[in-house]
Amino acid sequence: MEVMIITGLSGSGKSKALKVFEDNGYYCLDNLPTKLLADIVRMLEQIEDFPNKACIAIDTRDANITRDANDSLDELKKVADIRILFLECDQVELVRRYKETRRLHPLMMYNASLDLISAIGLERELLSDIRARADYIIDTSLLSSSQFREKLLDTIPAGEEKPMSISFVAFGYKYGLGSDFDLVFDVRCLPNPFYVEALRGLTGKDEAVREYVMSSPDSQALFKRITDYLDTAIPLYEKEGKAQLVVGFGCTGGQHRSLTFAIKLAESYAAKGYLTKAVARDTDKNIHEISTRV
Repeated sequence: MEVMIITGLSGSGKSKALKVFEDNGYYCLDNLPTKLLADIVRMLEQIEDFPNKACIAIDTRDANITRDANDSLDELKKVADIRILFLECDQVELVRRYKETRRLHPLMMYNASLDLISAIGLERELLSDIRARADYIIDTSLLSSSQFREKLLDTIPAGEEKPMSISFVAFGYKYGLGSDFDLVFDVRCLPNPFYVEALRGLTGKDEAVREYVMSSPDSQALFKRITDYLDTAIPLYEKEGKAQLVVGFGCTGGQHRSLTFAIKLAESYAAKGYLTKAVARDTDKNIHEISTRV
């Protein structure tokens, strides 16, 4: 099993790092007692269809880390291909982060006589041996979130980064906008199949509906404009570290025009290598209304 050990100073960004590794297919564990590293990895390897890579965070929340780390890491090397990532940060920035979050430093929980400055200094000393054997050291003091993510991705073998997941969601404005969309496009301006009797009871899942919607020059022009926008925006979202994007397409009922666009764009971006899906949020509501009217 491939195992990335994340450690370093408290407040330096270990939780954020775990999220990046999790987004890239690693099974992540936080605050694991250092002495259990090898045993946990042996157990994980026995689970059928379990990912062959894990990311484990250890730090001074384990009061015995200084005593156990070297022997435990040596034992782990016998059962896994391990790399160690050490995160650090300068004292001024760490103090600012702790004042912002109003959390206690872990060492202050064990020793009430320590102040924050003393706790940071003691932690550097306690982790000095692990830092010395680290494969990667990242100073997060001056890094933005996107810069930190880029540095983390440099520690992941080439080809491991997962493509962004994009959900194209069709919805009906008459049922409400919803709050989970990153982007929303209104397609109520396009020809409406609802007014074609043969298409009224169908949805954008049906080829006849999609052909009707896309036969309009206005639909084709809008589709191209939306595609051009997404082609520009999606790489920018990826650069900022966004792993999932939810794009909404709204028409009156969420059944015809919006679903046509959601399906066609899901197909288009799947062909470009993204993980996509088309979702019809309100189709069942429309079917129920039609049945009631009839």
